[in-house]
Amino acid sequence: MTESVKPRRSRAEQTRATRRRIIAAAASQFVTHGYGATLLEQVAQEAGVAVQTVYFHFGNKRTLLKEALDVAAVGDDDPIPLLERPWVKEMRQETDPVRIITHWLAASRAILDRVAPLMRVVRGAIGTDPELAAQWETNQTQTREAHSFLVDLLARRGSLKPGLDVERARDIAFVLSNAETYLQFTDVCQWTPDEWQERTAVLLTAALLAPAHHAVRV
Repeated sequence: MTESVKPRRSRAEQTRATRRRIIAAAASQFVTHGYGATLLEQVAQEAGVAVQTVYFHFGNKRTLLKEALDVAAVGDDDPIPLLERPWVKEMRQETDPVRIITHWLAASRAILDRVAPLMRVVRGAIGTDPELAAQWETNQTQTREAHSFLVDLLARRGSLKPGLDVERARDIAFVLSNAETYLQFTDVCQWTPDEWQERTAVLLTAALLAPAHHAVRV
């Protein structure tokens, strides 16, 4: 019987696989030890590569943390922006404003489940690292802008509360459902992710939608 031979991966595939291992190892080290205590030598050892390889691909620890956050946000390293993912296309086709909110929160919950451990790392280091503090602010700004997508969908369907403009609606949605609020609810208030998703759906529906849409449907 002839032995099956696996096709040899291309150099690009090997490089991508190496980067994946390094990012996964870095995320593990950051969550376990915190940002300040994590050494790139530890990352390299867990990834099974030389530390020079880590430096070659990422340059420094700060860039590696950013890459780990980016991968966690979308769930993979495919070069597809968050708002071009299949779940976003499904939301664009939805006509029911309540279902738009519940779909948004289901996707947000999946993202936050992946990102929250690393966001705790960033939040714990922003007081001592100005560049990480700047990264936190950048993340908050980007997340605030991402909520414009949700609000625009609701506005186009004429579903926003009378007198509520899209800018204020975006800010309300951002404050109620961003990573910082998620961490407060789950870490401090001890809500489960299920409770966060269900209760935030009620809050967003009440805060954003005209009264005719206030019955939350899941």
